[in-house]
Formats: sequence, C-alpha cells, structure tokens
Amino acid sequence: MPDRPASPRTLETVELRRLRKKIDALDRRLVAMLNERAELAREAGRAKRAAGYRAIRDVEREREVLLRVTMANAGPLGQADLLALYRRLMVATRALEARDRDRARADRDRDGGADDAG
Repeated sequence: MPDRPASPRTLETVELRRLRKKIDALDRRLVAMLNERAELAREAGRAKRAAGYRAIRDVEREREVLLRVTMANAGPLGQADLLALYRRLMVATRALEARDRDRARADRDRDGGADDAG
C-alpha cells in the first residue's frame, strides 16, 4: 500500500501551532474591537441625525481618520493595504448608518410621523 502524503495539519509544528493560537486569539479581539467601533459609528450617526445632518458620509472626517491611521502605522502592514482595510470599514459603517436611518424613518412613518429625535 503506497504511503499517502501527510496533510498540512499533521506537519504543523509546535511553534506554528503556538503562533496560530495567538493569531486566533488576536482575531477574536479584532472582531470585538471592530464591532465596538461599528457601534460607536452608529451612535455618531444617531447624533448626526439628531443634530439635523442629512448626509451620512463626511468626506473630511474620513480623510482625517485615514491620515491618523497612516501616521500611526509603523508596519509591517503597508500603507496601501491598511488604507484599503479602513476604507472598507468605512463603507461598512456607512451602510450600518444608512440602515439605521431607514429603520428610524420606517418607525416614524409607522408611528404617524412623530419625530424620533426626542
């Protein structure tokens, strides 16, 4: 009977297993922090709506965030990759804000047009 090649899992070294466990733990923390950031962005969206802001996107604010992220980056992740991640994060949080606004509008319409700002 011919020998079958070992699966990548059976070739995993103790060091590789240790590093992967650390990556998995960090991934859990990153997910929690990304969701915390998204919730804060939703709160900011509610505050903007309550203050009468009509636009969801604030290009100047996004530019400031990207500049701060760029200045904070010491690598090894390249600037272009980091900025792409943050741009995608901003798209996702704008979508959350848009859904929140749509829900608030639907609730207001359902409740007979009462103002949801307070």
